[in-house]
Amino acid sequence: MIAVGIDRIAEARGRIAGRIGPTPLVSSLSLSARCGVPVYLKLESRQLTGSFKLRGATNAVLSLSDKARRRGLVTASTGNHGRALAHAAQAEGVRAVICMSALVPANKVEAVRALGAEVRIVGRSQDDAQDEVERLVRQEGLTAIPPFDHADVIAGQGTIGLEIAEARLDTELVLVPLSGGGLAAGVAAAIKSRLPQARVIGVSMARGAAMHASLNAGKPVQVEEVETLADSLGGGIGLDNRYTFAMCRDLLDDVVLLSEEEIAEGIRHAFTEEGETAEGAGAVGIAALLANRIAVRGPTVALVSGRNIDEARHATIVNATMKAAGAAKGRTL
Repeated sequence: MIAVGIDRIAEARGRIAGRIGPTPLVSSLSLSARCGVPVYLKLESRQLTGSFKLRGATNAVLSLSDKARRRGLVTASTGNHGRALAHAAQAEGVRAVICMSALVPANKVEAVRALGAEVRIVGRSQDDAQDEVERLVRQEGLTAIPPFDHADVIAGQGTIGLEIAEARLDTELVLVPLSGGGLAAGVAAAIKSRLPQARVIGVSMARGAAMHASLNAGKPVQVEEVETLADSLGGGIGLDNRYTFAMCRDLLDDVVLLSEEEIAEGIRHAFTEEGETAEGAGAVGIAALLANRIAVRGPTVALVSGRNIDEARHATIVNATMKAAGAAKGRTL
């Protein structure tokens, strides 16, 4: 039995309605031509806080009792969940403390502060940040809202899957960025319930993909967290994982890992061909299609999960990959 099913996801959609709007599902002419099947982009990057995380955080906060909210909220984050929780907490007028490691890009840290949340920079991994969360829960009584392994967070992210299923009944494949598994688990639960013929494939980076390593090991395992263009996909899944490991194991059809160069090409393509700014984690579905890592058989949806990339870094990536592509084209003439 799936821990977070379609009924809970439908309830989440009703709960966040009026606060979180649906995002566009747009056709990609360039990827459709390249893949030989219709390809669509689900643009969660256009959410108010720049990523899909707003859905899960908002649903989780609204599901709390008034007493739990008044104690204040705390989480560990690689940036986007922290920003989403800060937004949800601000809307409810409650305190939020966001714990992040030194690996989180500065632009994401400042975006959290701009929403009035308290920021704690702790260690060099998501696990270090989580240790601080647990201390604050014990010593100050704050209410923890985990970034992924939480039923209400998963249900909120699953509302994306409902929107995809209702917009494209013929969807054969959905590509979902995969980190701790909250997004992948929720989307897969919704898609498999509404479109049982569709495949759902998780896409991550080759450097420190904790869920992939855990699925291969048959249990949650720790991995070294290192710098990557897909920084939002970093961090572990928790050795005491309650929900997302089992859901990803049971619902995902496959997991694909990408090199840093492939992720960079996904970022460039999103900008130059689709007119969309995507951070590394948001571009992995596009990147997987460009790299021919997945056999496409019919209408395909790539979920663009976020846009929160440092502007200077984005410009450097786009310019570098364009130069490399131009040089390669010159060599073939």
